[in-house]
Amino acid sequence: MDRQRSHGSADLLRLATAGSVDDGKSTLVGRLLYDTKSVLADQLDAVRRASVDRGLSTPDLSLLVDGLRSEREQGITIDVAYRYFATPRRSFVLADTPGHVQYTRNTVTGASTAQLAILLVDARKGVVEQTRRHAAVLALLGVPRLVLAVNKIDLVDHDETTFALIAKDFTAHVTALGYEESAVQAVPVSALLGDNVVDRSEHTPWYVGPTLLEHLETVPVREDPHDAPFRFPVQYVIRPRTAEYPDYRGYAGQVASGVVRTGDEVTVFPSGLRSRVEHIDTPDGPLAEASAGQSVTLLLADDLDIGRGDLIAGGAPPEVTDELDATLCWLSEKPLRAGARVLVKHGTRTVPAIVTELTALFDEQTLSVSDAPRSLALNEIGRVALRTAEPLPVDPYTDLPRTGAFLVIDQTDGGTVAAGLVGAPLPVMDTRRDLVSPGP
Repeated sequence: MDRQRSHGSADLLRLATAGSVDDGKSTLVGRLLYDTKSVLADQLDAVRRASVDRGLSTPDLSLLVDGLRSEREQGITIDVAYRYFATPRRSFVLADTPGHVQYTRNTVTGASTAQLAILLVDARKGVVEQTRRHAAVLALLGVPRLVLAVNKIDLVDHDETTFALIAKDFTAHVTALGYEESAVQAVPVSALLGDNVVDRSEHTPWYVGPTLLEHLETVPVREDPHDAPFRFPVQYVIRPRTAEYPDYRGYAGQVASGVVRTGDEVTVFPSGLRSRVEHIDTPDGPLAEASAGQSVTLLLADDLDIGRGDLIAGGAPPEVTDELDATLCWLSEKPLRAGARVLVKHGTRTVPAIVTELTALFDEQTLSVSDAPRSLALNEIGRVALRTAEPLPVDPYTDLPRTGAFLVIDQTDGGTVAAGLVGAPLPVMDTRRDLVSPGP
């Protein structure tokens, strides 16, 4: 099958990989790149030489992904690696995330913009603790679709029963997290040998579903930006002050959601000032409209006091508040306790804040919630209340992820210590469903 790279593909799918250590994520990503002919010749030559040096008879495709020296030396993925490839049907941006527990923060980063996530499990081990942890994080982030890649199916003699039990276990767990069964696809694969990754395997005649790539090419992911209210965080103000443009005042940034057109009425938050969009500028010339993901400069009809960190919005307004009820994924080795003073980065605005209360702790293994925890430890997910020094214009994360998400930053060293989701409910177990035994 000839799947040459095509930069004119009809649409784009953003996806992320996750799974436990040694489940074969890097090899799977390498296989996708290799079999879709998305690898440059010199890259492949370098991988072949490195594989020979290691005494291998075939190329180690994981080396196409684990590009950092520290990753190659340890034989693990430790950072999010973004890979770009395309087929005639679709273009892809893939975030390969680490499997170690201590790198869960990187999984949050890689999955935060994903429309689909591939969760790998080893066919010999089934669903394990880290699988359940990653599934909970993906549910919390609102990743709409999941693929369970049951890898190393060749090491269990391509056994149909083994695959079916793992798929049933996983599906029971994620449907309890709120996923519909139609949003979950299980595929038996061998990343090493290529079974059911791009081409269908003759070793699994009992499997009648799509190959991994077939599913990625056809899964519906497009969203209509016209359905979402307009949000535009201002990154900086452009004032050229030249003879040609003596009165130019533009507000540059990226459209976070929705669509804006010339003539639209907009409101600036948190001030509440109103105006109208007169021009939409880009380096390539003016536009009549711009939608989510486009970087533009807006010119308004009125000379307002607008600066970096303000939000230009249309449609249903955001809530302007200094009291945030949010879910946090805690990413620091130093536990979080009530009373902690932090910085909250929301959009392009960063403000001081205090954690006034820890209200709940989520156990991603049992899918249970306990009230009023004393602290949040590394990789724990919990519900908190924060009070910010200045009001922020926020939306519920489940409605508008870009303006419903924020980062928590340590005041002392500037490190990111948590990912926060405004109003996002904890992925509590649906008690109407019966969970299968969690496995090994």
